[in-house]
Amino acid sequence: MAILGTKPFDLSVPVLVVGGGACGLVAALAAHDAGAEVLVLERDAVPTGSTALSSGFIPACGTRWQTALDVADDVSIMGSDIMAKAKGEPDPAQVEAVCAESGPTLEWLADSHDQPFILLDDFLYPGHSVHRMHAHPDKTGAALVGSLLGAVERAGIEVVCGAHVTDLFAGADGTVTGARVTRPDGTSDDVGCGAIVLACNGYGGNPDMVAAHIPEMAEAQYFGHVGNQGDAVVWGEALGAATRHLTAYQGHGSVATPHGILITWALMMEGGIQINTLGRRFSNEHQGYSEQSVVVLAQPDGTAFDLYDARLHELGMSFPDYRGAVDTGAVKVFDSLDDLAAFVGAPKVEIETTLRQCAAAAKGHLTDPFGRDFQGSEPLSGPPWYAVKVTGALFHTQGGLAIDSEARVLRQDGTPLPNMLAGGGAAVGVSGARVEGYLSGNGLLTAMTLGRISGRTAAGLISQM
Repeated sequence: MAILGTKPFDLSVPVLVVGGGACGLVAALAAHDAGAEVLVLERDAVPTGSTALSSGFIPACGTRWQTALDVADDVSIMGSDIMAKAKGEPDPAQVEAVCAESGPTLEWLADSHDQPFILLDDFLYPGHSVHRMHAHPDKTGAALVGSLLGAVERAGIEVVCGAHVTDLFAGADGTVTGARVTRPDGTSDDVGCGAIVLACNGYGGNPDMVAAHIPEMAEAQYFGHVGNQGDAVVWGEALGAATRHLTAYQGHGSVATPHGILITWALMMEGGIQINTLGRRFSNEHQGYSEQSVVVLAQPDGTAFDLYDARLHELGMSFPDYRGAVDTGAVKVFDSLDDLAAFVGAPKVEIETTLRQCAAAAKGHLTDPFGRDFQGSEPLSGPPWYAVKVTGALFHTQGGLAIDSEARVLRQDGTPLPNMLAGGGAAVGVSGARVEGYLSGNGLLTAMTLGRISGRTAAGLISQM
């Protein structure tokens, strides 16, 4: 990963997009719709990225899907939720920009590119005051990426796979003139460009950068894309770009182990609990699944158990990832507390005490020592009891290149680099500087909105040349 000097190119395109995940594909569509020719370079054989590993849920406000279900939401409400979760650390202008773009981005994708979306209204994720999670009807990130890729292909936008961008070419003033593309057989090609969009996510797949910036997750399972090597940060810094909040990241406290399958946090939000090998709860499960990753890893053996009942199992079965966990045997079913205790490795009396305390809290007879409000959710009832052994994992980093409201990468002095844009995990997110600042969906929020903004800005820069 280096910055090379300028040179003539045999092939040149107006807008070059590095990365074929949700951010890159949306950026390509936006630049195309603004009249620019676009080329997408994707290192994998098939575009996936971290998006395909996610649930694919996109927070957006003021959408027609919300209106249809009488959900009142706007930029102010959504922005307040984001800022509250991150304790006021994100840039307010960036928060306002992505919130304002969120609804229009989804409606543009639906109207101009036949992208299907639904609003999830059966539960609220931690920190969201209203229902604003939108998703592909299949409720998976893989379905979202696949649908976006179909739209890109219908638009006639070229996507070159197996094309790993290893180096950039740039002039002394920071203008990027092209990229070096290395293929699986070791050969390389150099492609010129008028503007470049970095949509290659963050550094979660780079152990050295993880150890340097978020050492508490250095030994954690990485649940993101291995190609997220921090290229955007390295290139940007080499050109004098500023970075922000490199200590921020999204974790998750409910990844089935050893199966490596995400267990939906909806189970916790609707009444489920987590216990450790002692049979005891150890946190407020409603604070957020991101910070729960650190709490779970601090438990004996770095594991915990999602514990819930048949009602919540039925809720889980509405999610494809959960059904996959059932199919692989990650979800265990027990007809007695004796069998459940044997699986957890905890004394039965401890689990009984934990369940009794939760039931009392749900009835308002007990204040939860961890601060969770159990009232409003049904007490767990069994048998049968359902349990999944889980661990904490790193999903993706939230810090990155500093950008302005047009997704232009900023130098240390706050001025923009001439033609470099960044979105998604390549750019600083809206989660502040810490793991607990991540509000559910922040990753795809910035992937989708900054994807559209960066593509639109790139096309505008080209039109001025």
